[in-house]
Amino acid sequence: MTASTTWRHWIPDAVLGFVVLVIGLVEIDGNIFFGLEPAPISIVVGLAVAVGLSRAMPGVALALAWLIGAMQVSAGTPAMVTELAFAVVAFGCARWGSTTVVWLSGLSIPASVAIAIVWLNIDAFYSVMSRTGLRTLAETAARGNDWRPAVAIMLLALVAAPWLLGLALRFSASASRSQESQVSAEAARDQAEEIAHLREEQARLARDVHDVVGHSLAVILAQAESAQYLKDADTQGLKQTMTNIATTARTSLEDVRQVLSSTNGTAAPTTRQGSLDSLIDGVRASGHEVTSTEVGAPQPLPPELEVVAFRVLQEMLTNAIKHGHRGAPILVERHWEGELRIEVRNVIDTGADETQPLVLADPVPERRGQGVEGMRRRLEAVGGRLDVRRRAEASGPTFTATAWVPVRSR
Repeated sequence: MTASTTWRHWIPDAVLGFVVLVIGLVEIDGNIFFGLEPAPISIVVGLAVAVGLSRAMPGVALALAWLIGAMQVSAGTPAMVTELAFAVVAFGCARWGSTTVVWLSGLSIPASVAIAIVWLNIDAFYSVMSRTGLRTLAETAARGNDWRPAVAIMLLALVAAPWLLGLALRFSASASRSQESQVSAEAARDQAEEIAHLREEQARLARDVHDVVGHSLAVILAQAESAQYLKDADTQGLKQTMTNIATTARTSLEDVRQVLSSTNGTAAPTTRQGSLDSLIDGVRASGHEVTSTEVGAPQPLPPELEVVAFRVLQEMLTNAIKHGHRGAPILVERHWEGELRIEVRNVIDTGADETQPLVLADPVPERRGQGVEGMRRRLEAVGGRLDVRRRAEASGPTFTATAWVPVRSR
């Protein structure tokens, strides 16, 4: 809060305190410049200060109010109309005071009224009431043998009403702040959910692009390497290899376009009819030997599960091309036994870099590449699971990836 803002915050309170001071000095009998008694002047000044502090320092204002009362009782100063400003102090304590100040001010009201009734001179009280236009009300209330109960009720009402009003405004402001906090919390929660959604979309897009581009580049690289072993005179074979490379690149480009189109809400088919077989055929076209078996009757998959099966097999074949021995066949098995089980096994090329993250330890992988982790997340999202392990076999170390894809989405 700047200095100018602080001064503007104090101005209304200072003005109200000054008004109370002027009214009190005018009320004091006699000339306000000469012959004034110190007790009533001290009471008026203290009351004006208490009113001025009732919002900024309600606890100090309450203490001043009790000090003024003690001074008035000890000095025997008659009641004054100006003392109705104690209602402002009561209001300020209830509206802006701490919890302790609210309780103390609430207890102070009946205590101060009780002290006033014991100390009060009824004739002086009537004199004050006549100056405020309330004498008739006071006389009517005090009609009877004992005037104290009626006057006590009147005094209690005069001070308790503004205190209750301040308390009501306090609760209303607290409810408004609570509602604002709830709205802010809901906005923050919505923002956090939106950020989480965006991050998930980014992760999904990264997985899709990784699977599409990684698989296509692995196939293209294998096709390009196979062209090195063609005879110079085999122009037809070279043309066929270049055609396969172009087809793979074109298919990859179309898949990338479909992946990117899903980010702007455009509906696009993510897989093609018979796409699992087309993946295997594409690997064969790159020059790798693939042995594919299928057990059981194939069942139609929902679109979301078809996408998962396609991407998982795509990544499995990519790993087999990248890390498998070129002279050994890639074994692909598909079992339709209540759920689709896809298994891809290949002989590991021992000349490959063993530090690659996709060469995993047996049986539980300690290091995971982005492709393996992407497969695992895809499968878990639809209720499937993944197992990857390396085995020592007679033909050499093998890498086996097995995925279970539910036939129906969950």
